[in-house]
Amino acid sequence: MSYEHGLVVGKFYPPHAGHHALIDAAAAACTRVTVVVAPSSRETVPLDLRLAWLREAHGPSVRFVGVHDDHPVDYADPAVWELHMAVFRAAAGADRVDAVFSSEAYGIELAARFGAVPVIVDLDRARVPVSGTAVRADPIGNWDHLGPGVRSWLTRRVVVVGAESTGTTTTARALARLFRLRGGVWARTRWVPEYGRELTERKLDDLRKTDPAATVFDVTWDRDDFVTVAEEQNAAEDALAREGSPVLFCDTDTFATTIWEERYLGSGSEAVRARVRRPSLYLLTSDEGVPFVDDGLRDGEHIRRWMTGRFRQELAAHGVRHEVLTGTPGDRLRAAVAATDALLAEGWSFAPPLSPAAAEFCGG
Repeated sequence: MSYEHGLVVGKFYPPHAGHHALIDAAAAACTRVTVVVAPSSRETVPLDLRLAWLREAHGPSVRFVGVHDDHPVDYADPAVWELHMAVFRAAAGADRVDAVFSSEAYGIELAARFGAVPVIVDLDRARVPVSGTAVRADPIGNWDHLGPGVRSWLTRRVVVVGAESTGTTTTARALARLFRLRGGVWARTRWVPEYGRELTERKLDDLRKTDPAATVFDVTWDRDDFVTVAEEQNAAEDALAREGSPVLFCDTDTFATTIWEERYLGSGSEAVRARVRRPSLYLLTSDEGVPFVDDGLRDGEHIRRWMTGRFRQELAAHGVRHEVLTGTPGDRLRAAVAATDALLAEGWSFAPPLSPAAAEFCGG
């Protein structure tokens, strides 16, 4: 059977495969579909992100409308129902609703109040065994039911920072490999290379086109270069987080770029600082006991101790969660794994819906 205007109402906290299947079912049966995304304002996942993730998944053929609904939930109280209906009707628009699609039993009452046909989809979760409650309780166990945007937002980002030749790349790469070896959802664990090193290589290659004897000491940097590094590093993180496991390891980040900008230009800039984001964990590789290896792209042996100190100072000043890695390479890697496992063991914190009954109201 087909309908002119179909309606889906949900919290989408966060959007998952069950939500997408429900919207697809409505789109297949209706000429046009409106999806009302109606969380309470106290919930953790921002409304604008939920809308962006849903629009990415379903394209322009489905109309998405976001609105906060902070009314209490009481299925037995007609007056409370009408409070919610006022929100839903305003969001759905003036056009008649012909069918209400839902994966919850309350969908029958919701449709009746719109004067529409109720279409219940996968009520027992047999086709898509997931719910918003399940995702919030165990994101890792439900990782494969989440879209790229949600995964990127949930991914724990662990950033390795440090002075030159202290093992940041080695550590980030090794951590990703160790987690991939755990299998399952962890088999997709990725690491993000340092964009600044890539840009250094390009700058040096360009110099050598006219001066074959040029070295890294001839490479120059300006403010725009560091803005580029910050933007490219952030973009690379986001791209890999969309397709990876619940943890992403990064060889440096935009915060580290502020220290490098200070090192090369004598001060930082607001343009770079504005692009700094707060990851879940920093791992600082100490220079102590680590020999300097000149690979042709390094020029800071004389200031490694200073840079380690600046990283320590800034991490402490901003109250960022971090672990300083010292000792042998094995000691450092074991400490990095332990710190990451401790982070993951804490899980994810979602603000609860308005009440236990509200947790599944409007699709979770």
